[in-house]
Amino acid sequence: MKYKRILLKLSGESLMGNNSFGIDHDRLSTYADEIVELMEHNVELAIVIGGGNIFRGIQDTGGNIDRVQGDYMGMLATMINSMALQSSLEGKGLKTRLLSAIKMEQIAEPFIKRRATRHLEKGRVVIFGAGTGNPYFTTDTAASLRAIEIGADVILKGTRVDGIYTEDPEKNPEAKRFEKITYKECIKHDINVMDMTAFTLCRENNLPIIVFDMDSGGNLLKVVKGENLGTLVSN
Repeated sequence: MKYKRILLKLSGESLMGNNSFGIDHDRLSTYADEIVELMEHNVELAIVIGGGNIFRGIQDTGGNIDRVQGDYMGMLATMINSMALQSSLEGKGLKTRLLSAIKMEQIAEPFIKRRATRHLEKGRVVIFGAGTGNPYFTTDTAASLRAIEIGADVILKGTRVDGIYTEDPEKNPEAKRFEKITYKECIKHDINVMDMTAFTLCRENNLPIIVFDMDSGGNLLKVVKGENLGTLVSN
């Protein structure tokens, strides 16, 4: 395997499937199957998942929500998704631990770096919930921060498209996919791989990111094996 310790970043929207919000249980089960297959190869896996599928549903109801309050609501949404993923993984036989950046003793352990690392060493899938625990930071930033803290070899960003393109491939079929691209080139071409805080953390800590299509079966394992899928972003 090319990568031993991995941080997998999933968007909350990826769990919606064809729904407008919420969790599509078929999609959740499919992702769990991909992770089970990966864990059979003795890798160490941590996961950060967003909350847009749930918080977006709340936003659709309208009303004024303070930014800080809204960010905390988003953190709770990530915990709902994390608990759903944890339940699905454990239902398929994996050992997991859910660590939260906000104290929720009844449902999750508090995030402690050494504890998280020890869980990984014991072969447990570690899910990081509640973002960084602070407003104004995205789950992309949480993924970058946690990846650096646990000494991950790579961040795998699972998306609906198979990498980074010169243009939006859904709008322009002639758009070309980058196999590799540097952080400097991303900035030069104004390519939004992650938000700038997350992007800068990865760049300064020399942590590579691979953007790949998570919805195609077997891709997660192929990327970890080092097959030429998606787009590698590095220095």
